[in-house]
Amino acid sequence: MIRTLFATVCLAIITVLAGPPLLLYVALTGSVMPLYRAGVAAALWASRVAGMRIRAVSLENIPAGPCLFAANHTSNADPPAIVGATPRRIAVLAKKSLFSIPIVGTAFRMSAYVPVDRGNPERAAASVDVAVEHMRQGVSYLVYPEGTRSRSGRLLPFRKGAFALAIKAGVPVVPVACIGAHRVLPKNAFRIRPGEIAVKFCPAIDAREYSLDQRGELAERVHAAIAAALPPDQQPDQPDQQSGAKAKLVPNESA
Repeated sequence: MIRTLFATVCLAIITVLAGPPLLLYVALTGSVMPLYRAGVAAALWASRVAGMRIRAVSLENIPAGPCLFAANHTSNADPPAIVGATPRRIAVLAKKSLFSIPIVGTAFRMSAYVPVDRGNPERAAASVDVAVEHMRQGVSYLVYPEGTRSRSGRLLPFRKGAFALAIKAGVPVVPVACIGAHRVLPKNAFRIRPGEIAVKFCPAIDAREYSLDQRGELAERVHAAIAAALPPDQQPDQPDQQSGAKAKLVPNESA
């Protein structure tokens, strides 16, 4: 607990001290990369201090150009692990409330993160369209199609709405299996338990082969790819549960 608290306090201090100058730099130059690199570096440093180790697997499966990274979601440790393991800039469709955090919310907006109002379907659909435009300009996105964190660590059914983003933008989907995060930081826990999180990138799937009406089929294919890459204790309870998943426009819960 002491290591987690120390890392959290240090990260807050870094944000307060380094955040405003970096935000000013982006505002003056239009270049977001220094802000992005600093944010990722700070998050990875804090994670290591707290005892979290990150291992990237099969990076060769990431194609050139913008992609939609679709991952399983078991923990608040997932985002820093996946972002830190991905060798390119990625943004996130994140819940609207995170954009109210001072400094952090502004940094998210400057980095092409898109706020999502999950209680308003029309606004959620508009958020997807905003992300599509960013993807057409070269930004990759990370989404969590389960729509919530899995308490047990097992893969949950997918909601198909997020895959409209890849189909509309005409970009490949990279299934991502995040392994072990539920043990490092269980849902609703505050203490990081020392351990390793493996981030495995599966072969990309070309979303251009699917129409919007077929986004459920794309969701099933990505779900199957992630399930096959997960260890037995994170496999779905029912292999056919994906077929009964209900649609929802934007499934991401965390940043």
